[in-house]
Amino acid sequence: MRLDEKTAILLLNTGSAAAPETAPTREYLRQFLSDPRIIDIAGWKRWLLVNLIILPTRPPKTAEAYKQIWTDRGSPLVAFSEDFRDALAKRLNGPAVEIGMAYGTHRIKPAIDKLLEKNPDRLVVVPMFPQYASATTGSVLECVYKHCAEKWNVPAITAIPEYYDAPGFIESWKEVAETPLADFTPDHVLLSFHGLPERQLRKCDPSGSHCLASKDCCERLVEANVHCYRRQCVATGKAIADTLGLAPEQYTVTFQSRLGRDPWLTPATDETIAQRAREGVKRLAVLSPAFVADCLETLEEIGMGGKETFEEHGGEHYMLVPSLNAHPRWVEALAQILERH
Repeated sequence: MRLDEKTAILLLNTGSAAAPETAPTREYLRQFLSDPRIIDIAGWKRWLLVNLIILPTRPPKTAEAYKQIWTDRGSPLVAFSEDFRDALAKRLNGPAVEIGMAYGTHRIKPAIDKLLEKNPDRLVVVPMFPQYASATTGSVLECVYKHCAEKWNVPAITAIPEYYDAPGFIESWKEVAETPLADFTPDHVLLSFHGLPERQLRKCDPSGSHCLASKDCCERLVEANVHCYRRQCVATGKAIADTLGLAPEQYTVTFQSRLGRDPWLTPATDETIAQRAREGVKRLAVLSPAFVADCLETLEEIGMGGKETFEEHGGEHYMLVPSLNAHPRWVEALAQILERH
């Protein structure tokens, strides 16, 4: 792909509340949880769940969690995304680069409008999710396609595919994590990925009989699990562990952020943190390779909540390894992914 001033690049992510207060957090959660790709149940059931159960109680708690991580620049996710956008634009030296969030601030539609004002020949959209899931990549791409479909002049649109095992992505994690881990000397390492309901994995399986049907269903790539989020997470975890020199017994791939009563991917991060502490692990390090920028789910849920859980069950030393954020190696890696595609 030729990347010049006639190419427009849109970096896509989920989003953040506009402020760490109840009202903007409620609006963010309303947008987020009303998306049928996020809560994939019948529309009337989703409306009842969101408006009568979740929104009356959850926003104050989530707003308080945001307060724990809020910075002078606002949401860490937005701040890190802006830093990455600016560094990538400088590295590419030509294409216009913008951020588009599906919910909350920095929305996708105005970001597209701003890019299209430059009359580009091509719009390149980059889901900032290394592993594919309908709830993340599918959701932001749907928003892009729907908005562009309303335009009279529609540029060629290129969507960058998932890059869960791209060498540059894996090497970026090595460069970010290698020194902190060497200094911390953990007894065990968790590679924590965002969780999904099991039903969403089964919906991605065209055979209807492979995903979650056996313990080793994610160990190899077959036609049925090409789009399987769990398989891609397992592959990412193994690649990062290999490049960091971790033996299989030295790390565990886990899944965080459960919502509701339906079965979600296991093992659960919070339960595994408590289990490792009870087993005698005194020094635990956690990486979150589903997130390329630190956010509520890494800084508060894993960094703060995970530490509290670990210490409550007998652990002594706990470390969250920072995400890739705007690290120069990650900027270069994504630039190379763009140029390659």
